[in-house]
Amino acid sequence: MFSFIKDKVKSAISNITDRFDKEAEIVETKEKILEEAAEILEEKKVIKEEKKKETKTEKKKLVQEATKKEEVKEEKKGFFAKVTEAVTTKKISESQFEELFWDLEVELLENNVAFEVIEKIKQDLKAKLIDVALKRGEVEKIILQSLKESIEEVLDFESFDLVEAVKKKKEKPYVIVFIGVNGSGKTTSIAKIAHMLKKHNLSCVLAAADTFRAASIDQLEEQGKRVGVKVIKHDYGSDPAAVAFDGVKYAQQKRIDVVLIDTAGRQHSNINLMDEMKKIIRVSKPDLKIYIGEMIAGNDCIDQIKDFDAAIHIDGVILSKAEIDEKGGTAISVSYVTKKPIYFLGVGQELDDLKVFQKEGIIKNLFS
Repeated sequence: MFSFIKDKVKSAISNITDRFDKEAEIVETKEKILEEAAEILEEKKVIKEEKKKETKTEKKKLVQEATKKEEVKEEKKGFFAKVTEAVTTKKISESQFEELFWDLEVELLENNVAFEVIEKIKQDLKAKLIDVALKRGEVEKIILQSLKESIEEVLDFESFDLVEAVKKKKEKPYVIVFIGVNGSGKTTSIAKIAHMLKKHNLSCVLAAADTFRAASIDQLEEQGKRVGVKVIKHDYGSDPAAVAFDGVKYAQQKRIDVVLIDTAGRQHSNINLMDEMKKIIRVSKPDLKIYIGEMIAGNDCIDQIKDFDAAIHIDGVILSKAEIDEKGGTAISVSYVTKKPIYFLGVGQELDDLKVFQKEGIIKNLFS
């Protein structure tokens, strides 16, 4: 995971560095020619001065010329200091930066990094490169450091401990509604959450509130058996809100810690299904509304989260299928664009293949 984007970004940075160094090399060649010309002129001056020394009658003049020579030396020293600085440093103009950044921008876009994140990276990098005296060989280091700092800021959201949140709630059950489009790995993710809760000695029940899609209830029942938890269900076509309500009531009666409510995969454009979702929210009064989206969906996943958040105010995100996503840009972008924290990454089909999202791990994978 993330190795693909890391390699692509490093390749783009290498191209930027090479282009910068070539331009700096041209400047260096010009400055070396000036330096050699100045040395030749100085040698000619020295020869003339030596001839003058042979004439004793011009002692007074020699004293004066010696004084002038010292002044020339000082002048020469100042000139060569400037030449040395010009050889070892170069400034990038805004137009040059735009040209240099293009390669990096393309690679980030192709790896599902959202435009908003790319723009932040660009502005942060501008401040460190434009009209700043840069030494050859340090450009790559500056770009990498700036990228790292930008991504750390992009991923700067508060961590969330679900187990601790459940334990802190005095009046049980703790209710979680899961939202997502069909095929996003929602049912599998619910099973993984149930498994994780059981490992922490927390009881849970599943509510099959997806009564719309054929086989959805059967699939949730299979996952319930797999984990070893009860599934509350009604018939297909029944009121999903009623299923959610019964799930909560059952948990209250049996003193179960958590209710996990599965809902129908839907698009934000389906008004009837969105109204149904709002009804589920009103009836179940969830403590948490989690959107489950595929990492491989890229910017489509981000757009979906924004649309659903506008309708029902999502609390956080689980990104599924991270194990098959070579690009990684979605994980970097989701939270920054949607302002919603990422809780977990789904990294496989097994029950234990649910990892707490940690930005330190992302940073390490990208920049190690």
